[in-house]
Amino acid sequence: MSEQRWSAPTVLVAVDLVILTLRESRLHVLLVERGIEPYRGKRALPGGFLNNLGEGLVDAAYRELREESELRDSRLHLEQLGAYGAPGRDPRGRVLSVAYLAIAPALPEPIAGTDAAGASWVPVDHVLSGQVELAFDHRDIVTDGVERARTKLEHSALATAFCGETFTLSELQQVYEAVWGTQLDPRNFYRKVQGVTGFVEPVGSARRTTKGRPARLFRAGERTVLNPPIIRPERPVNGEG
Repeated sequence: MSEQRWSAPTVLVAVDLVILTLRESRLHVLLVERGIEPYRGKRALPGGFLNNLGEGLVDAAYRELREESELRDSRLHLEQLGAYGAPGRDPRGRVLSVAYLAIAPALPEPIAGTDAAGASWVPVDHVLSGQVELAFDHRDIVTDGVERARTKLEHSALATAFCGETFTLSELQQVYEAVWGTQLDPRNFYRKVQGVTGFVEPVGSARRTTKGRPARLFRAGERTVLNPPIIRPERPVNGEG
């Protein structure tokens, strides 16, 4: 009986990018309008196939970001989010996608590049709720990216990057509420923030934000890892979690 010759399956490798930012106190994700089939005209995450065997995954991710949105912001640091390779996720064949995540404040308006018909910032809650439909399994990837962002706020000082050089605790709370998708009790939040040594530092001045007492101003401290962490509520009120 002759032995059957084994051959490696054909698997295409792609990258997808979840780019998150805050705009008008709401968490937004960068989406492109696909200019080619499959799913032509559908919203999707920026991304695409590796150009060649010599191109690294991170290099491909930055290249696709430039080609599809012309976003070249130097503050964008990509971190690997996960790999997605379920059979049938792409009608073109067996495709393994490595997803990357970037979270940065005040990113500019994207401009559609050569590989996309359009590019725009879309509120994350519109994607998570299904109000905005995405191609492929990109809604699952966005969901994972948002969950990673929410966890990073619990354990790191990332939230201060979305504030100005000086900020009130109320403004810092608004960042947490936007990313977590839930309202927080101010007194409880302030207690938790001030319980983490080195997270924020008072600057010795105040800002009048309402007709009441002026609010104290703070700046980011030296601590980058929060200990104890600031744990989010178990049940977001917006139905996103």
